[in-house]
Amino acid sequence: MAKKKRNMPAPSASQAEKPATLKDLLNPELLQKLKETSETLKASEAERLEKERQEREAARAAEQKRRDNDFEYLLENSDMDWKRYK
Repeated sequence: MAKKKRNMPAPSASQAEKPATLKDLLNPELLQKLKETSETLKASEAERLEKERQEREAARAAEQKRRDNDFEYLLENSDMDWKRYK
């Protein structure tokens, strides 16, 4: 038994029948200003995140440097078995 082909209805909504969107209603100059503001905010957010990452990295490096000078920390975290070298 063969399958019947179903006719797909043609899209009945044309450009003229679609409701107006906010983009269509806004002034092009205002739309451009909004886009520029959005880009500026995105750039400042990316810059802030990069600055925070650098600060965390600097704090981690300072902590590691402090630990490298702490003999007790180095002794506790050493992989060597000191009992073998007695």
